[in-house]
Amino acid sequence: MTTATKRRRAGTDLASENWTLLQELAFSQRPRWMAIIREYGLIPPHWIALQTLEEPKPMGELAKQLACDNSNVTWITDRLEERGLVTRTQAPHDRRVRLLVLTPKGRRLREEIGVRLAEAPAAIAELSAKDQRVLHDVLTRAAERLRDQAD
Repeated sequence: MTTATKRRRAGTDLASENWTLLQELAFSQRPRWMAIIREYGLIPPHWIALQTLEEPKPMGELAKQLACDNSNVTWITDRLEERGLVTRTQAPHDRRVRLLVLTPKGRRLREEIGVRLAEAPAAIAELSAKDQRVLHDVLTRAAERLRDQAD
């Protein structure tokens, strides 16, 4: 009997069971994820920073997203800046605020890594086309709800 089945029998609701299964799938890929970002000389906070910098972002905001101190963001930024992946600029509205900006090199690296990380693990790739469509549709609706809640 699977862990999810045991939880369901114990009275856990279906939404919690689904969330647990999604986490199981995602966390099972952590070694692969770590290996890929390490190939590029990155550590998790570097990758998370690169992912969140679609638009220029204050360093303090990045600290909140990483759930760390501003001093840690300074260290992360220093490493990314040394590699030419980000730059720091002054915010036009406040000279005291430093914005992080992804460089073209940073965008290319983020895209390259993103393509590799997007390769589906066998547990997903080996599902039937019908199951993959259903999974896609359900996850798309869940992601849309998440985005709506963020607005």
